[in-house]
Amino acid sequence: MDSILKASGLKKYYGSKDNMVRALDGVDLEIERGKFTAIIGTSGSGKSTLLHMLGGLDTPTEGSIRIGSTELSELNGEQAAIFRRRQIGFVFQNYNLVPVLTVWENIVFPISLDAKKPDKEFISM
Repeated sequence: MDSILKASGLKKYYGSKDNMVRALDGVDLEIERGKFTAIIGTSGSGKSTLLHMLGGLDTPTEGSIRIGSTELSELNGEQAAIFRRRQIGFVFQNYNLVPVLTVWENIVFPISLDAKKPDKEFISM
């Protein structure tokens, strides 16, 4: 199996003792290259928490996440930011746009952080 992503034993706990919330409690997931995967569940079931961890936006209380050959827990903050910018795409529920930038500027901003020029033809599609 050629997996692009593998998560093992993911746990995410908030709070402590009687007030502890177990957002994720031992999730294992493997996604094969080229396969479509949907994560579904009821409100509050941990979908967003899982996706934030898989995308490197949040860290698990316990467990590991490997994307390709990269183990996310081995990246420091700056390395994680660069990895996300270059390897992961996000479509957020709220827009998370920089309000003083145009739509175009918001799209090309991450590209400019790598000192690259945007492919105008591709972006205009």
